[in-house]
Amino acid sequence: MTLPQSWTTPPPLPNAQTRDRARQRQGVLTKPPGSLGRLEELAITLAAQQGTDRPRADQVHIAVFAGDHGVCAEGISAFPQAVTGQMIANFASGGAAISVMARHLDATLEVVNLGTVTPIPPLDGVNNLQIAPGTANLAREDAMTGEQVARALTAGDDAAERAAAGGAQVFVGGDMGIGNTTSAAAMACALLGAAPSELAGPGTGLDAGGVSHKVAIIERALARHGSHRDPLSVLSSLGGLEIAALSGAILGCAARRIPVLVDGFIVSVAALVAVRQQPATRAWLHFSHRSGEPGHGQVLTALEAEPLLDLGMRLGEGSGAAVALPLLRSACALHNGMASFADAGVSNKEDHHG
Repeated sequence: MTLPQSWTTPPPLPNAQTRDRARQRQGVLTKPPGSLGRLEELAITLAAQQGTDRPRADQVHIAVFAGDHGVCAEGISAFPQAVTGQMIANFASGGAAISVMARHLDATLEVVNLGTVTPIPPLDGVNNLQIAPGTANLAREDAMTGEQVARALTAGDDAAERAAAGGAQVFVGGDMGIGNTTSAAAMACALLGAAPSELAGPGTGLDAGGVSHKVAIIERALARHGSHRDPLSVLSSLGGLEIAALSGAILGCAARRIPVLVDGFIVSVAALVAVRQQPATRAWLHFSHRSGEPGHGQVLTALEAEPLLDLGMRLGEGSGAAVALPLLRSACALHNGMASFADAGVSNKEDHHG
């Protein structure tokens, strides 16, 4: 089992000198200090991450990772498993929410299929890896073998390499996989020591009875899993192919100095895995929105993250991150384009002695 280097090696840190210069610049722009709120810190952080005095979020690489989940055999989803493959085709044809947003943002969009129950035909824009026909049923056995986890992590790292080769200034990862909120909730419970009743939610639209059943399935999976909290064993035992790939992509982006705009519940759990494996990865993450999934709040707290938006979204696909991306672009435009007090001939408060 060969793990990508980004899994085993700590990532670099953002550039402290560039951060200091960006903070100094924010202090002399024609506005009261702090008056642009979190947009100021966004620009400062992006400047440090990108190592430039003029941060940008124009070149955006979106990678949606897809895979099926064997736990669907336990009846934990309101949608049939065939939807995963059907949505991959919808991504390719441009009809999905993230497809629309990628066009709107002029972002690069790729889809990586890690493994569907029903093999899909070749499709433009889809990297069809098919590591396995979905995961095994995590309620009864380990979801993935060590080799499958390593291949999924590598697939994510490869996507980060493509983003770097394309000059990406920001990376967005998305997910597609019927049953993946069950997997993500189980992983979060194992990593955080939390109860399934606190983290399990409606996913694709379960009613209260469906959520109770989902909680029971996750409890069974955790009883089988035991108390292991190391990221690799949690991924293998409880994870999904697409969640492992997302963790690999996040680590791979941090290794290549690419800022990551994290989507909702599924991607945040993948980010939690990445940060538990390499804590310095946290310095490369921005958090786009607070998902409607109830477990997302605890994951965000564990990551010391305050998301930019709270719109009740819970679609996945990277859609929440795509909606938040214009905030990063606005932060950069203001930071780069505003005049300083000296440039504009405007009196700063320090100039006033009366």
